[in-house]
Amino acid sequence: MGAGRKFSGGKNGIFYMQYYSTKGQVKPVSFKDAVLKGLPEDNGLYMPESIPILSEEFLKELSEKSFQDIAIEIVSGFVEDEIKKSDLEKIVHSAFDFDVPLINIHDNIFVLETFHGPTLAFKDFGARFMARVMGHFLQNESKEVNILVATSGDTGSAVAQGFLGVEGIKVTLLYPKGKVSKIQEQQLTTIGQNVTALEVDGTFDDCQTMVKEAFLDKELKEKLNLSSANSINIARLLPQSFYYLYAYSLVADYPEDIIFCTPSGNFGNLCAGVLAWKMGLPVKKFVAATNINDIVPTYLDTGLFNPKGSVRTLSNAMDVGNPSNFPRILDLYDGSHEKMSGHMIGKVYGDKQTKEIIKSVYKKYDYVLCPHSAIGYQGLFDTLEERGMNEKGVFISTASPAKFGDIVEPVIKEKVEVPERLQKIVKRKKQAVSMGNQPGDLKSYLLNS
Repeated sequence: MGAGRKFSGGKNGIFYMQYYSTKGQVKPVSFKDAVLKGLPEDNGLYMPESIPILSEEFLKELSEKSFQDIAIEIVSGFVEDEIKKSDLEKIVHSAFDFDVPLINIHDNIFVLETFHGPTLAFKDFGARFMARVMGHFLQNESKEVNILVATSGDTGSAVAQGFLGVEGIKVTLLYPKGKVSKIQEQQLTTIGQNVTALEVDGTFDDCQTMVKEAFLDKELKEKLNLSSANSINIARLLPQSFYYLYAYSLVADYPEDIIFCTPSGNFGNLCAGVLAWKMGLPVKKFVAATNINDIVPTYLDTGLFNPKGSVRTLSNAMDVGNPSNFPRILDLYDGSHEKMSGHMIGKVYGDKQTKEIIKSVYKKYDYVLCPHSAIGYQGLFDTLEERGMNEKGVFISTASPAKFGDIVEPVIKEKVEVPERLQKIVKRKKQAVSMGNQPGDLKSYLLNS
């Protein structure tokens, strides 16, 4: 973290928080610039120079507040005077117009379902908020913004829906060929209007590298106004912190500590939880639950962060071999492996275990999990069991099982109900541009499209 809050003067004595790069090689910028740039020129990640601390009074009264009330209070501290309070309230109420139910699975294990937005995945929180914030900032801009998104499944469709039809914004989605579910692919490739899908012959890590290289390319920077909508964008990250506080308000009484488990791939979702903790949320432990792409759990055990090629699994949105948000999490723990490993536990589960978890939870508790949420459940269960089962825990359910019927249905031997909006998408014609997996392939496309 930065050494205390710094301010930059604006007109008529208006001030706002600054956002620095985790690599520290460029000057800090305003929230607006951090959102529209997406990625700093030094290839770091934007972070606030100080983190607003929520008052004890606010935390005590969490249970009396709506999700929207919590969101407005939190984001106000990060945005300050850059967005008028009345405009911020409109953005929040428009972005978060769906339910966020919390369910007691059994004993002290609770699940927060974050998949009730338009695309049935937690990514709707960040994507819808960011789209509205960008739209607000671009109201008086004349230059078109080109948004690049690498997706392992759910991010792309959430971003596409969030920005669909937004004037002055063009969206390009990169997804790995053959490595997303059928419904996810239909969500990515049937949108049209200002959204284009690129089917990359490679992995998610290839897609992510292509996007990052595009941001560092001087020619592209000069000719195109590029921005990112991945969780590397600070406007995608902040909204995910809201539901950690909301979940706490439904489960615990301040200052009671609870345990959060987040199924993780690119680690933006878990990073948002750590950010909420830094704001003052009482969290005893975080559990980083992954599939066999176990880069962060390995780091927690050994202190060694060794990115590697991702391996395909049933929980495809977590197939990430070089988690982009890891530098932010490390930054929040002051760059200390000791501090992070003392507060965070890593859990790893393979495909066979994932199927067994889905089957067991459905049989015992009549609750259907997607492959990602199954890993979240087991990570929390195992952690609580190791600690005596006396503590309360919440795991984040990140996607509807309806998006993974081809995996879930053979396991539970039952049909998974598919919402009408997904049924319509399945029938639409796929429209995607095939592409190689080299940064030059994307550059050529962007300059000639």
